[in-house]
This record gives sequence, C-alpha cells and structure tokens, in this order.
Amino acid sequence: MENRFPGHRNDRRAAARGTRQTAEQEHERELAMAEMYAECGLLRELAESAGVRLDDTVDSLTALDQLLPRWRDDPQVSQWLGTDAGLYLGTVIRRRVPDARWRLAADGRPLMVLGTGFELDATAIGRDWAEQGAPQLAAVYRAADDG
Repeated sequence: MENRFPGHRNDRRAAARGTRQTAEQEHERELAMAEMYAECGLLRELAESAGVRLDDTVDSLTALDQLLPRWRDDPQVSQWLGTDAGLYLGTVIRRRVPDARWRLAADGRPLMVLGTGFELDATAIGRDWAEQGAPQLAAVYRAADDG
C-alpha cells in the first residue's frame, strides 16, 4: 500500500523533538531563575547577624517571622529586605512543595506557581511582611504546602 502522507511520521518526530527541546530550555531557565532568587543577600546578612540559619525550611521562615523588625526605620532597606524575604519564601516553597516553580509575569515580576496552578506574588508578600509584619512567611508557606 502506498503511503499518501510521506513526510507525516517525520513531521511528528520533528514536532516531538521541538517540544522536548522547548521543555528542556524552559526547565533550564527555571533552574537558573531559582538559583538567582535563592541568593537573597540582604536577608541572609540580616539573618546571620540575628543568629538565624536560612536552611530552606519552614523553621527558618518561623525564625524570620520572630525577628524584631528594626529595619522598618529605613523604608529603602525595608523594601529591599522585603523583596529578598519574598524570594527566600518562594525558594523554600519551590524546594519543599511538590510541583512548585518560578514563572515570570508579563511585567517581569517573579511569581511562584503551585502545582494547582495558583500563583503567589512572592516579592509582594515579602514586602508586606517587611513593612507590616503580615502575612507571616511561615503561614504563607503552610498554605502553599496545603495546596
């Protein structure tokens, strides 16, 4: 029997290969973002000076929640620290909550996407925490872990 669609099988293979490459590139980009976001230099400096070990656990988030917010006297420090706190929160979620991943919003903001598809604006949460003390980082993590 003559094959009426001679390139059809090859087209499917090429499409599958292209999809696989795109998924691999997306995964590599997400890993690079995760590594960069995990740095959180200002937060790590503050935590170290307060004797808090940032080990990517909910206990470290609880310890951060219990710090005296001396940084609130300087709005600029508070904003930077809040961004770092949000990135650290997202890092803990990504490393501990199954299927959680980073995604960039259209405006460039890093969002934490849970396995359910729900998105958290991690840096906004961190800034609220740094400026107002709420929401508590550990509580956000627990809610994300519950799905």
